[in-house]
Amino acid sequence: MGLLEEFGPERVRNAPLSESGFVGAGIGAALGGMRPVVEVMTINFSMLALDQVVNNAATLRYMSGGQLSVPLVVRMATGGGRQLAAQHAHSLESFYAHVPGIRALAPATVEDARGMVLAALADPDPVFLFEHATLYPVEEEIDDEARPADIDHAVVRRPGSDVTLVTYGGSLVKCLAAAETLAADGIDAEVVDLRTLRPLDTATVLESLAKTHRVVVVVEGGKSGSIAGEVSAVVMEEGFDLLDWPVQRVCSAEVPIPYAKHLEDAALPSPERVVAAVRQMAI
Repeated sequence: MGLLEEFGPERVRNAPLSESGFVGAGIGAALGGMRPVVEVMTINFSMLALDQVVNNAATLRYMSGGQLSVPLVVRMATGGGRQLAAQHAHSLESFYAHVPGIRALAPATVEDARGMVLAALADPDPVFLFEHATLYPVEEEIDDEARPADIDHAVVRRPGSDVTLVTYGGSLVKCLAAAETLAADGIDAEVVDLRTLRPLDTATVLESLAKTHRVVVVVEGGKSGSIAGEVSAVVMEEGFDLLDWPVQRVCSAEVPIPYAKHLEDAALPSPERVVAAVRQMAI
C-alpha cells in the first residue's frame, strides 16, 4: 500500500497474473544487476513457478562456476486459518526447503518480518520468505533503525527445562499458548523458533534437547515429507542418546485444507493438540 505512489511505475510493477512469468522476470532482473522483490501472493500458486525456481534461480550460480549471481527476494503468503479453502491455505514451504541453492525463511514476529527482508536484500543468492497469512494483521512498534535479522540461527522464544517445542511461522503463537497452559501444570516448555528452514539451524535444537531431553515438533502442513520429519530425523541421528522419550510431531491432517471453519480448525495444529502431545510424555 502506497509503494506505487512513493516509488513510481518504474520500480513498482503490477505484473500479469502469471507466476512463472513474473518470477522469471525477477530472475532476469537479478541477473541484470537489480535486486528485485517478487510478491507471489499465495504459496499454492507459486507451484506454477517451480521450474523457474528449481532450474534457474537455484542453479545458475553453481552451473556458471560462480560467474552469475541471482540476488532475488520472493515473498508469499502461506498457511491456513482464514477459511479460504484448499487452493489458498496450504503450507508448502517444505517444497522450497528441499531445493539446494536457495534460502527459505519463515518470519513469526513483526520484527523478523521486517528484519528478514532487510537481510534478504543483502544476500547475493535467492531468498524466499514464507509469511503465514494469519500474522499479517499483527501490529507492534519496532525500531526503524533495527538491523537486519540473523537469518543463520534459530532463536529460543521461551526458555524451559522439561520439553522443547520446535516450530516456525504461524505455529509459534500456538506453541507459546501451549507453553502457558503447560506451565499451569508445572511443565516448563522451551519454545524454539526455527526462523530459517533452509539451511536449518539444528545446533540450537540439539542444544535445547540436551537441556530438556524431550522434543515435540509443531509444523503446519502434513507429516509426509515435511520440515517436521527433517527435524525429527536430525534429533534421532545426532541426539538419540539425549532423548528420554520418542520425538513427537504435531502437524496438519493429511487432507486438502477444508473451507468449513470447524473442519479447518480440526485439520490444523492447535495449542490443545500440542498440550496433548506433551502430556503423553513421562514428565
